[in-house]
Amino acid sequence: MTRLLPVVPLLISGVTCATTTPGEAAAPPGAAAIRLHPGAEPPSPELVAQLEELDLKLFDAVFGCRLDTLASLIAEDFEFVHDKWGQTADSGPAFVESVRQGCEKQKTGENFTARRELVPGTMTVHVLKGYGAMQMGTHRFFALQPGRPDRLTETGKFIDLWKKQQDGSWKLARVISYDHRLAQAGD
Repeated sequence: MTRLLPVVPLLISGVTCATTTPGEAAAPPGAAAIRLHPGAEPPSPELVAQLEELDLKLFDAVFGCRLDTLASLIAEDFEFVHDKWGQTADSGPAFVESVRQGCEKQKTGENFTARRELVPGTMTVHVLKGYGAMQMGTHRFFALQPGRPDRLTETGKFIDLWKKQQDGSWKLARVISYDHRLAQAGD
C-alpha cells in the first residue's frame, strides 16, 4: 500500500472556495467567492543550513554504515521511491535494514563502496507550513576502489520531505530519487 497519495491535497490546496468576508467583493449569484492563499514563507538561511547539514549527516550514515545515526534521522513511517527500483522502503526500520544488508554486501565484496556528493548550487529548500520542509537537489555518486581515483558512476535528483518534530528535531519522512543518469566515459 502506498501512502504518497495524501500529498496530493497539499498540491492543490492553494485555491479554495469560501463565502465572502467583510471587505471582499461578493461573487456573482450562484458562484462561490474565490479566495487565494499565499504560499509558505521562504526558508530562512538557518533552515537551509540545517537541512544541508542533515543531508550530509544522512549520506555519511548511509555510505558509512552508521546504522544508529541513520535510524535517528528516519521517521517510522518513512517511504523511499526510486526511479530505477520503485518503492524500496515503506518504513524507517525497513530502510535501515536495507542499508544494513548493503553494508554486509560491501564487506563480502559483493558490492562496491560508494560515496555521494551534493552538486554545489543545486539544493533548494521549501517550507511546508505545519509539516516541515522539502529539500530538492542534484547529487553525484562515486565508486570507491582502493588505490584508484573515485569513479563517477551516476547523477540523479532527489526530493526529500523532512518532518519537524515537536521537540524541534527533524526526521526524514519521504524520499523520491529520480532522473538517474549513468556517467559517460570521460565524465
